[in-house]
Amino acid sequence: MDEKNFDEISQEIIALLDAKKYMSARDRILSLKEVDMAEALEEVIERLGLECAIILFRMLPKDVSVEVFSYLPSDDQLAVINVITDKEIKYIIDELDFDDMIDVLEELPANIVNKILEKSTKEERKQINTFLNYPEDSAGSLMTPDYISLQKDWTVGDALAHIKRVGMDSETVYTCYVKDHGRKLIGIVSLRTLVISEAERPIAGIINEDIVYVNVYADQEDASEMFKKYGYLAIPVVDNEMRLVGIITVDDIFGVIEEEYNEDFERMAGVLDSSDAEYLDIGVFKHVRNRLPWLVLLMISAMLTGGIIRHFETLLSSVISLAVYLPMLMGTGGNSGSQSATLIIRGMAVGDIEMRDALRVFWKELRVSFTVGLILSTLNMGKILFLDRESIWVAATVCISMVVIVTMAKCIGGLLPMFAKRVGIDTALMAAPMISSLTDLVSCLTYFTLASVVLRL
Repeated sequence: MDEKNFDEISQEIIALLDAKKYMSARDRILSLKEVDMAEALEEVIERLGLECAIILFRMLPKDVSVEVFSYLPSDDQLAVINVITDKEIKYIIDELDFDDMIDVLEELPANIVNKILEKSTKEERKQINTFLNYPEDSAGSLMTPDYISLQKDWTVGDALAHIKRVGMDSETVYTCYVKDHGRKLIGIVSLRTLVISEAERPIAGIINEDIVYVNVYADQEDASEMFKKYGYLAIPVVDNEMRLVGIITVDDIFGVIEEEYNEDFERMAGVLDSSDAEYLDIGVFKHVRNRLPWLVLLMISAMLTGGIIRHFETLLSSVISLAVYLPMLMGTGGNSGSQSATLIIRGMAVGDIEMRDALRVFWKELRVSFTVGLILSTLNMGKILFLDRESIWVAATVCISMVVIVTMAKCIGGLLPMFAKRVGIDTALMAAPMISSLTDLVSCLTYFTLASVVLRL
């Protein structure tokens, strides 16, 4: 469904609810897919309030309401949980996929979680508590125990019969995980291989022992990198003894990848924000706290740049025209450095550039930057001499400075993210604000030093 049609239906649902035509609103929202229903409910909460949305939510078929609930943002999920009855909560929790249930329980107040655990079986409580105790940013917090496991001494016929029994409750049936009797993961086998193999053939003869897996305590970002590298739909999660404890599916990793990109974007913009809250939900003072540290650091950097300009005050007063070209040189240096940094950070993120490529990166950036600097200097030479009517010495100072500044800025922008990764600093921190500040310092120092030499002042 395109955005225009969804907006029309959403507005129609809101109008029907506002007119208290609840059954018509219910019929209209049921024409949408579950993910679109959740978005429509968000609109209802925002426009008409939670009470009106709860009325519509309770009118949905039970199986549909569970799916819709799983797509709601955590804030709205918590709001719904706080209003509906314990019985309704229990039904939703029971019907959610295990990994979605864990995500919901992590957001709920302790008293509600305790109520749910009280009504669960002993085995369910043990499993829930195990998953809730994994570190928040670990692979274990993302995994689900709903996978298909096979025993190595089974036949293909045994495996297919087992898949028919438990397949509907599993996250995926396309990949099956083969364990020994001690729960140790020894290999995988695809559904395709099972279907085309003879029923009497032993599983041990067709398993693939070249397994890609992630440790249960590994960082979520490490897991997301594995999905991006191998392109799998699911990756097994094992403990330190290689015992299979769950799997992570690709739909669960999407959220981690989105968070990762958001964090990098915020760091590249010079914003320190570790919360998942939306922009409008964050208070003014928290915004101030998130942004102020970087701005103070960059302001100090600007003070150093100002100190360099003050040091060459006599030179500036002697040749006033030098000040005219300073903003252009600083801006070009900052843009050049940011260009290189962006390309290198992206290359490192997708695995195209490794730490061992540092010399190759430097050599390439050196050639690119020198060529770019020469072209920009040539253009500036013509402008300064024929349009601005400045002396050949001023033109030479600006143009030589341009070549040096662009070359240094691009090399800094290319190598600084790699240095940051080497020493364990987030490479995103080496982007726009930081690179611009460093290149401003380099630009000023280079320009005035060359001016002192070329103009012999």
